[in-house]
Amino acid sequence: MAGAPIVFDNVSKKFRRGERHDSLRDLVPALLRGALRRRSADVLESDEFWALRDVSFEVQPGEALGIIGSNGAGKSTTLKVLNRILKPTRGHASVRGRVGALIEVAAGFHPDLTGRENVFLQGAIMGMSRADIAARFDQIVEFAEIPEFIDTPVKRYSSGMNARLGFSIAAHLQPDVLIIDEVLSVGDMRFQEKCVRRMEEFLRQGTAIAFVSHNLSAVRQLCSRALMLKRGAIAAFGPAEEVIADYGRAQLERTVSSNDPVDIDFEFTNRKVAEAPIRSGGTIQFKVGLRCRRQFRGLIGIVVWDLAKGLYIYGVASDSSGIGELDLAAGTDSEYEFALTGNLARGSYAIEINVFDSAQQQHIARLNPAGTFTIVERDTYNSIANLFLSGKAIESSRPAGDVGSAAERARLSLLAKE
Repeated sequence: MAGAPIVFDNVSKKFRRGERHDSLRDLVPALLRGALRRRSADVLESDEFWALRDVSFEVQPGEALGIIGSNGAGKSTTLKVLNRILKPTRGHASVRGRVGALIEVAAGFHPDLTGRENVFLQGAIMGMSRADIAARFDQIVEFAEIPEFIDTPVKRYSSGMNARLGFSIAAHLQPDVLIIDEVLSVGDMRFQEKCVRRMEEFLRQGTAIAFVSHNLSAVRQLCSRALMLKRGAIAAFGPAEEVIADYGRAQLERTVSSNDPVDIDFEFTNRKVAEAPIRSGGTIQFKVGLRCRRQFRGLIGIVVWDLAKGLYIYGVASDSSGIGELDLAAGTDSEYEFALTGNLARGSYAIEINVFDSAQQQHIARLNPAGTFTIVERDTYNSIANLFLSGKAIESSRPAGDVGSAAERARLSLLAKE
């Protein structure tokens, strides 16, 4: 652990909730109480809270660690501790080597300086010589795609322009460690993909990356491991695909009520789906049970969610499966079997089951997630569906005057002599 470029060793950070002193009479006693009170780092006062609590991880050269979690989970505090903007209350954090950091839009930029001047300022802060910065200046501007505005004060830049320039500076000054926050979300989709490709290049060159994002697809694409924070503590830590799936399941609040007129039961009938990843194109079989508290006529709805992207990717009603409209009396228990073909890209998915009442034209029960499963494949790139591309080479037509291979030319020459 000691040799890793990024080390977070049992780090905790607490903050005091804001105090307001409207007069000198209130401020002086507060200052005296603070000076006289002996406080332990382990003890929380009534106006304090833990933003981080006993968080440990390391990032090795050539590795990207994704840091995910809901708003307020402690992600940005973690990055600020890594950047030495904040000091841990207890524990130790270290970053070794040249650091490229982008944790807030325009963080470190002087608003009255131009983009050009801020490039040289940031390079100097990172310990680079003016000659080294000048040698990379054109690459920085080209990557940021703002050549016509490079001599404009950055206070006139949009948030997207600031993000482009900030990332480009961090990405071209040869960092040993790259620390990236959600700031990339302000850029357009094409530029985000461009940044991810650049970070993949860094990984191949041995750069250690700490990457905070709500874009779970980018985390899955870039990171081998992920850390999920919840209320400042580690909720999950391990392979990125598994942690992202845990996060997705946590975000899908299980929707089931004892007041629903229909109870829903769900079970995978091919056990492999529930217990281990399946290959793209495999069959996903499951059973749905309904227990009716009142008579109803309607349909079973089946929805598939992409847990990483948070996308509704498939929705269908039971009548499309050959099961007609249901007409069930109160007290009826019924079961139905279904099968889906998993033509999906690699990732983690959830199945939602709902019941639609045709007479009321509304959903009367929902179970979400009813079950989750994981798809594995190596064909697609950051996709949703796997359409199983196939292809073959076909013979190309010869340019005019081309008589083919050397053997063919020799044969034609012999024929000509005859």
